[in-house]
Amino acid sequence: MSDFLIIGGGVIGMMTALQLADAGQQVTLVERGTCGKEASWAGGGIVSPLYPWRYAPPISQLSRWSEGAYPTLALRLLEETGIDPEYRQKGLLYLNVDDEERALSWARQMGKPLVRVGADFVQQKESDVAIAHENALWMPTLGSIRNPRLGQALRARLLAMPTVTLREQCEVYGFVKREDAVTGVNTSQGALLAARVVVCGGAWTARLLATLGVRVPVRPVKGQMIAYQAPPGLVQRVVLKDGRYVIPRGDGLLLVGSTLEEAGFDKTTDEEALASLKHSAERIVPALKECPVAYHWAGLRPGSPEGLPFIGALPGMPNVFINAGHYRNGLVLAPASTHLLADQLLNREPLIDPAPFWPTPERLEPSGG
Repeated sequence: MSDFLIIGGGVIGMMTALQLADAGQQVTLVERGTCGKEASWAGGGIVSPLYPWRYAPPISQLSRWSEGAYPTLALRLLEETGIDPEYRQKGLLYLNVDDEERALSWARQMGKPLVRVGADFVQQKESDVAIAHENALWMPTLGSIRNPRLGQALRARLLAMPTVTLREQCEVYGFVKREDAVTGVNTSQGALLAARVVVCGGAWTARLLATLGVRVPVRPVKGQMIAYQAPPGLVQRVVLKDGRYVIPRGDGLLLVGSTLEEAGFDKTTDEEALASLKHSAERIVPALKECPVAYHWAGLRPGSPEGLPFIGALPGMPNVFINAGHYRNGLVLAPASTHLLADQLLNREPLIDPAPFWPTPERLEPSGG
C-alpha cells in the first residue's frame, strides 16, 4: 500500500508525485491515458496568467512563486532526464491593453517590472510585430516553457524514481471505502490502496468526485490552438493582443491561442476557430500570412469559479485531497499549488496562506444544487 495515491497524470499530478517522492514518500500515480497528454500538453506554456492584474490576490501569490521556481525546475529535469523543457525568459509584450492603469498599479504593488512603452520600442524588440501609434506594456521577466517537453521530462523522472509507481492506461471507476473511510480506488487494473488519495483530475475532477457524492464546480472549457511553422527567430518573445497570443519556440514553431468554448468534453477542432486564430495571429505578425499552419488541436481546461483552484482536504474526508480547478493557469500555478498541497500533506509550514484555496462547503456546490 502506498503512502499516497494520485489520480491524474497532468503537470499537477506529476509535480505532486515528484514533491512527495522528493520527501521520501511512497507514491502511486494513476492516469487513464498517458501522462502529460491532456490539458498539460495542449496549452501554450506561458509562465504567467495572461492578464495577471485581473485575478484575485491569492492567484498572484501562487503565480509569483511558480514563476521563480520554473528556471530551477527546468534545469533540474534537463540534468536528470536529458529532456529539455525549453524554459525561455525573453519577456512579454502586451498590445492594446484597455486597463493599463490597473495593470501598472498591480505591478507596483507586486514589485513586478511592467512599463508602458511606445511603438518604437516594440519595433526594436520585435520588428515583425504590427503596431502603429498605440502604446504597449512590457514585462521583461516573463518566461515560457515548452509544455509537451515538460510533461515528457516529468514522466521520465518519475519513472526513474524507486518510490514512485506509475500506472498509465488505468482508468479510475470509483473509490474503495471501508467503514466510511476512503482507502483507495477501483480501477481498470484492479483495486489500489493507499493511506491518502489526491485527486488531480483536471477537467474530469467533478466526474471522479461525484462517485463519492461530492459536487465540485469544475467543468471542461475547450480551447483550440494552432501552430505555424515559421522561420526561427521571426518572433522572439510572447506577444499578447486582445486576449490572443503568439508564443515562439526555439525551432520556429509559433503557437497561437486560444478559444474559450463551453462544449462539454468535446475536443474536436473546426474551421471557424482555425480562421479566427489565423486572423488574430496575422494581425499581430503579418508575415505569418506566408507561413503554413502546421498543427491545429484542442484541449479541455478545468474551469472553476473565478479561476481559483481547490487545494486541500475534502470536508469530512481527511484523507482525500484535491488539487484541481486551475482553469487557464494549470501550468502557470503548478509548482506553487503542488508545493502548497505537499505542505499540507506533510504537515510543513505552508509557503503562502492555504485558506483561500481550501475546498470548503461554501466553495463546493451543495448536494441538492
